[in-house]
Amino acid sequence: MSELKNMKLKLARVQKDLSQEQLAEAVGVTRQTIGLIEAGKYNPTIRLCIAICKVLGTTLDELFWEEQEG
Repeated sequence: MSELKNMKLKLARVQKDLSQEQLAEAVGVTRQTIGLIEAGKYNPTIRLCIAICKVLGTTLDELFWEEQEG
């Protein structure tokens, strides 16, 4: 996972005024899982990505798409 992707997730979460714990509860995972995703140490399933996007009011492209270089 790229650093940019992790920052997009954290920024979207903070903009919604949600803690890691609140987001985790809303999508049915632990706070540690959200922390690991933001730290780039866990690659979430597509189902979890969709759930996160729904809670944060964003799309998969906006939150998880990696821009191609070149």
